[in-house]
Amino acid sequence: MTSYLIFLRRCIRLLFVGDWRYYTWLGALTVLCMLGLNSYAKQFVQGLGATGMTDQVSWGVYIANFTFLVGMAAAAVMMVIPVYIYKNEDLHDLVIFGELLAVAAILMCLAFVTVDLGRADRFWHLIPGIGVFHFPGSMLSWDVLVLNGYLLLNLHICGYTIYCRYCGRRPAKWFYIPFVFIGIAWAVSIHTITAFLYVGLGGRPFWNSAVLGPRFLASAFTAGPAFIILTLQIIRKFSDYRITDRALLTLRSIVQVSMLINLFLLANEVFSEFYTTDRNVASTQYLFLGLHGFHALVPWIWTALSFNVTSAVLLMLPLTRQVKWLNVACVLTVCGIWIEKGMGMVIPGFIPSPLGEMVEYTPTLNEDLICLGIWAFGFLCFTLFLRMSVPILEGKLLQANEPTAAGHG
Repeated sequence: MTSYLIFLRRCIRLLFVGDWRYYTWLGALTVLCMLGLNSYAKQFVQGLGATGMTDQVSWGVYIANFTFLVGMAAAAVMMVIPVYIYKNEDLHDLVIFGELLAVAAILMCLAFVTVDLGRADRFWHLIPGIGVFHFPGSMLSWDVLVLNGYLLLNLHICGYTIYCRYCGRRPAKWFYIPFVFIGIAWAVSIHTITAFLYVGLGGRPFWNSAVLGPRFLASAFTAGPAFIILTLQIIRKFSDYRITDRALLTLRSIVQVSMLINLFLLANEVFSEFYTTDRNVASTQYLFLGLHGFHALVPWIWTALSFNVTSAVLLMLPLTRQVKWLNVACVLTVCGIWIEKGMGMVIPGFIPSPLGEMVEYTPTLNEDLICLGIWAFGFLCFTLFLRMSVPILEGKLLQANEPTAAGHG
């Protein structure tokens, strides 16, 4: 226990050590967090009337970001599978970064769910066995279970493996390998259950598709590894930790295949909607072409499609074996999936309403600031996680070089 407390103390002290770029980055993120917190305080006082949501469009950018981030969290499994099932040594030490990303993403997911509640003090009703909620029939209560369960799984795996590396010993397989394989199934479940939240709403035909779950998984396994590739580039540039091009190209192969599957599933959805041209095509028509003079999302979805198609083409070319072009493809991938899976998935389901009303949704400045604050909070957490873990993985922070008790903190 004494050694573990020393480990925690040294990790915490490490968070306050860095160059001017590190302090500038943390300072900027902290300012954005404070702006977001101040905006949420206004929303807490005024209620959801401070947002652009209405009776017709009751989910907005909060749930859009939540849906995207659930996929980012689930994408950690795409590093776990090559390492623990296919024994890929190139990604063996890098899998911890995927797990840390999952922790930061789940924290952001929980934050977005909280700010979306009109009465955040009633959040406890979502907890099965404690709150007054329709469990197990409610998919929301299932979502709370799987999100918090996945958070605990990743915290255990990350914390244990990093501490073992700090102590200079091999992790006991019985104490973490079972949780790794449980986490693989759990990662699939968090996105599947999130998809079921939409599919289960019979009054919203835009979401009533059996292919929605696979679409969620395909987009998750595309955007998540793409973001990890960009993260690894930053780690390699600003630390001495060795990350090989071969590891990046392995992740590139994952993004390449997942993107093609994602586009194929999207094409299936678009074909089934437009070819039948029944009354349920209205939401899809609003999204892609506009409807009755309303077309707020049309430029967004076509931008997303152009990003995704361009990224898919680049990933198929040998050009993206060069790091510069690989980064371009990854940026396009993350941005394209964020638009397609966020605004392009959530908001059109409400337009038109079941009564045929055309009420468009535009987020308010207050909503935008809250979203910005939560994203800053997530990046802040991820930065601090990396600041603690990278020196340990590099071998610079080890139990063997603990300072002596004689006046060395």
